[in-house]
Amino acid sequence: MGKVISIANQKGGVGKTTTSINLAASLAAIEHPTLLIDVDPQSNTTSGLGIEPRSVVTSVYEVMIGGAEASEAVLETELPFLDLLPSHINLVGAEIEMVDRKGRERILTNAIESLRDKYDFIIIDCPPSLGLLTINSLTASDSVLIPVQCEYFALEGLGQLLNTIKIVRQHLNPDLEIEGVLMTMYDTRTRLSNQVAEEVKRYFDDRVLKTVITRNVRLAEAPSFGKPALLYDATSAGAKNYLSLAREIIKRNKKLFKNSTVLTN
Repeated sequence: MGKVISIANQKGGVGKTTTSINLAASLAAIEHPTLLIDVDPQSNTTSGLGIEPRSVVTSVYEVMIGGAEASEAVLETELPFLDLLPSHINLVGAEIEMVDRKGRERILTNAIESLRDKYDFIIIDCPPSLGLLTINSLTASDSVLIPVQCEYFALEGLGQLLNTIKIVRQHLNPDLEIEGVLMTMYDTRTRLSNQVAEEVKRYFDDRVLKTVITRNVRLAEAPSFGKPALLYDATSAGAKNYLSLAREIIKRNKKLFKNSTVLTN
């Protein structure tokens, strides 16, 4: 059964969608069948993989609200081992439509249950909020990866996210773990990045991932071309950073892949 990882941080601009796209692409490049689910109404993950959200007929909205089967909405991408469950602007009203539904927090859990055996990893890009869509994502997940940018106020609001994770554990998903805290937008030239990194390590201790995502122009350009960094410029620092992150995630979950050769690559 595949591992489900939500990428969450209610603070915008921390590299959440960039991480979702590029971690999923890197896992796929290492030949782990991966599904990327876009649960953000902004649909940036969908467009970041070269799919026009307005052209999507069956999206995660129809899966969660309209009763469509998740398998009907899954699309193939340019990468052989990467599939996408796309988003649509209609998702913006989903939380209001779900509010009176029985078991509303488990709608996504039930929707993707049939897909878990098909993939090694399912990556969920959460919206930049702590509403019902994010609650659904965390309830459906085995773990949550938290991107934190190396800038002032990096820890701002994280207490609220951690409290939400605690509530989900208590009432909805007792097995939810923190996969790790990922430092993003790291600038090796500035003392600020080093100071923020140290502050985050003091706060989260060994939950901080070893991989650091550095600031990289090619990584920032890639979404406008509808490609993950690996397909846009595989030699870029950003592409290499996310391949490193994928390998670290695989090693942290080596019990799932006892017969895999990628751990030694």
